[in-house]
Amino acid sequence: MNIGAGLIFRVLLALLMLVSPVAGADDPSDEGTIFTLWPLVDYRSSPKEGFSNLSILGPLFKYEQNRDETLLAVRPLFFRDDNVALRTAKTDYLYPVFSSESGEDVERVQALRGLFQVNTYRKGETGGEDESSMFFPFYVKGNSAKYGPYLWVFPFYGDAYERFLKDEYHFVMFPLYGRTVNKGTTTRNYLYPFFSILEGEQESGFQVWPLYGQSRKEGVYQKRFLVWPIFFYEKTDLNTDHPVTRISALPLFSVADGPQITSRRFLWPFFGFTDNRQTRVTEIDWFWPFWVTGRGEGMEVDRFLPFYADERSPGKSKQWFLWPFYRHDRIETESFEQDRRRIVYFLFSDVQERWPKADKSRRKTMFWPLFVFRRDERGVSSLSFPAPVEPMLDQEGIEKSWAPLWRLYQQRWNDTGDSAVSLLWNLYWHEVRGNDLAYELFPLVSYRGGTKASDLKLLKGLIRYRCGAEGATLSFFWLPFGFSWGGVTTEQGDGCSGERIH
Repeated sequence: MNIGAGLIFRVLLALLMLVSPVAGADDPSDEGTIFTLWPLVDYRSSPKEGFSNLSILGPLFKYEQNRDETLLAVRPLFFRDDNVALRTAKTDYLYPVFSSESGEDVERVQALRGLFQVNTYRKGETGGEDESSMFFPFYVKGNSAKYGPYLWVFPFYGDAYERFLKDEYHFVMFPLYGRTVNKGTTTRNYLYPFFSILEGEQESGFQVWPLYGQSRKEGVYQKRFLVWPIFFYEKTDLNTDHPVTRISALPLFSVADGPQITSRRFLWPFFGFTDNRQTRVTEIDWFWPFWVTGRGEGMEVDRFLPFYADERSPGKSKQWFLWPFYRHDRIETESFEQDRRRIVYFLFSDVQERWPKADKSRRKTMFWPLFVFRRDERGVSSLSFPAPVEPMLDQEGIEKSWAPLWRLYQQRWNDTGDSAVSLLWNLYWHEVRGNDLAYELFPLVSYRGGTKASDLKLLKGLIRYRCGAEGATLSFFWLPFGFSWGGVTTEQGDGCSGERIH
């Protein structure tokens, strides 16, 4: 947490304590404090749980401390999450435009979902730092442990090592010249993608795309194409016991033959047959990939989209009905199970996940644009309304920086009976925790009550009734005294019976 944010919080908290007569129903030092002045201020604390939260102007400003974690938000401009125990910090600026995060081993700054990045890696006990930065695709800078430092300034000149799925990238005035190296194979491109030369250990090839191209590696593969993507001829896996030969003249025919596979396709994509003897799966295509049937060991495929599809394999299954209206996916293993149902992609989604060995589960149900329901591994459930974005972009940054701005209704509860309800950013709120009950409809009525005491206010204390071990008190006009009666008569008594007027 930065010093400025902490100072603002302490000043506001001091002012609240000066004007607030409201504390917990029992011992304030134990049960905590609640002060509300909707929609300006909402402050809540629970010292026993190490929790405090200050909200100003509803969801716009938030400062929360929860044991080792501190949250600071000025929505939607700024959201910061500090965790002292984990030594991590993450900040979003107008998510997803810009963000930064830091940990013990790395510091990262990024914008536009990673298109711009600056990463600083700490080397641990050896000391020192490595830095990489990127504004893709125009600027890339970094350091490879194997090849050393590199710089990429697109399209003028660039080198990159062990990035973007290749061992090496080199280019000058792209697309005029470029060179890539991957697993010992070097490809040189001239006026990419039209002219290229390939070379490696016992490997060579060239192409004049899309007219003609050929490549081969002695004892491994041979490939040729003519008028891409119409004519192909290739032999692959020559260094194994199951080489494959493929010939195609699209869309007329395409064939593949080998010890473990036989495939025939005619008038692609209309008719096809594949017998994969390695996976023991036979597939017949009528209009690939929409009309397909397949059978094999533990596998069944019946796909007649957009009407119906049913695909099953060991540990997985998928069904479509009136694509894209309804889809059902299931994953089932010894350690993890997932059941997901969707209607028209994001219109309705229900995901249930379970970890059988750990005896844990969670669930998430979203119905655009109405609500989001969640139940986490601890058994805590939540419901929020409305949900104009979350079903489409179910991301942590949306949840923290944006969603509180439009959530008119929120509710949380657990299996033990504890619950919390908020309507219109706490214009009305209701909380149950064990035997304690608190609610408020600002400014008409508020109530805090427990097993030992209760406090009822009308019009923020214009009329106030308190009841506890010392008896009952009725006061008016925010005065510190009033009419009192009753007292403790038994160990189980609440002191609210009998009468004693002062």
